[in-house]
Parts: sequence; structure tokens; C-alpha cells
Amino acid sequence: MNESEHGAAQDRRAFLRAGFAAVTLPLVTQAQDSLSGRGSVGTLRDPEALGRPRQPTDPRENASEIQAIELRLACNCGCTLDVFTCRTTDFSCTYSPRLHREVLALRQKGLTAQQVLDAFVAKYGEKALMAPKPEGFNLAGYLVPGVAIVAAGAALFAVISRRRSALAAAGPGETADAPGYTPSPEELNQLQRALDEVED
Repeated sequence: MNESEHGAAQDRRAFLRAGFAAVTLPLVTQAQDSLSGRGSVGTLRDPEALGRPRQPTDPRENASEIQAIELRLACNCGCTLDVFTCRTTDFSCTYSPRLHREVLALRQKGLTAQQVLDAFVAKYGEKALMAPKPEGFNLAGYLVPGVAIVAAGAALFAVISRRRSALAAAGPGETADAPGYTPSPEELNQLQRALDEVED
């Protein structure tokens, strides 16, 4: 191997080493950084990635009394979740943070939990609650499903009982679909003649 061939082989090796380093170095760096942002519950998502940075919350904002109120209020973004669950799990929702701020403002005015709920019903209507108050026409929403299930069960029981009674009253041998049916000799002869005609 002459000097020029040796130099070309060295250049190729250097080129391959540089290419290998360029490919593997980001992978190694990424593997080392994969634990950043992890807490006891896993990787925390960045709410700022959605373009709406949020201010850090005051621990008093998540007090148990605030949570209890928000668990009874429905978020009106269409998610069918309560305000507390929506604002703590869906960072893309713009409704639940606003409703949360309204709850905080009403509590800071000195309103009780029930007064806060009443204020939301006065402002947004009955749909502001996760469950309607069990009074007036709303009682139908609580009672009708249970009554319908009981009525359907009673009707099914009556149909099955009537069918069993009819089969028991018919007695064995009276109907062809009864469990104890025995064909007569005349019926057996007709069946045999029909089979003979098919075979011929």
C-alpha cells in the first residue's frame, strides 16, 4: 500500500468516525436527558407548548373546599367533566380556568359553598351543575330510569311465567313442540312413506 492509498484509507476512516459520532451523539444525549421533567407520577407535560402559559397556582387555590365546589360544577367546554378534573387534566381547555377563577372570586367575597353553587346556577342555569337538583321535573331524571328497569324486569318475569304455565298445562304428547311428545304410529307411517318417495 503506497502513501496515497494509505492517506485515502485514513480519510475514509476519519469520515466514517465523524459520521458515526454525528449520529450517535444526539441519541446518547437524548437518553441522558430522558429523565428530566420526571416526577413521582411520570413525565410532566408542558402547558406552555399549547401557547397559553399559566401562572403558578397558589396552594390555597387547590384547597379541599375549592375542590369540593368544583367537583359539583360542570365544565361547559363540552368535555362532560367537572371543573376541577378538567382544569387539572386538560391544559388545552380555556373554560375551566375561567370558571375556577370565578369560584375563587366568589369564595374571596365570603360566599359559602352552597352560595357559590347558587350563583353559578343563577348565571349559567341548571346546566352549571354536574347533577340537577332532585326537585320538580328533575325528579323524573332520577326516577324514570329505575322505574323503567323494574317494569321491564316485571314484564319479562310475567312472560316467562305465562309460557311455563302454558307448557305445563298442555301436558306431554299434546303438542309437537312439547318436551315429552311421542308420535303416533299413523304419523310414523306417513313419515316413512314420504321418505320412500324421496328415495325413489
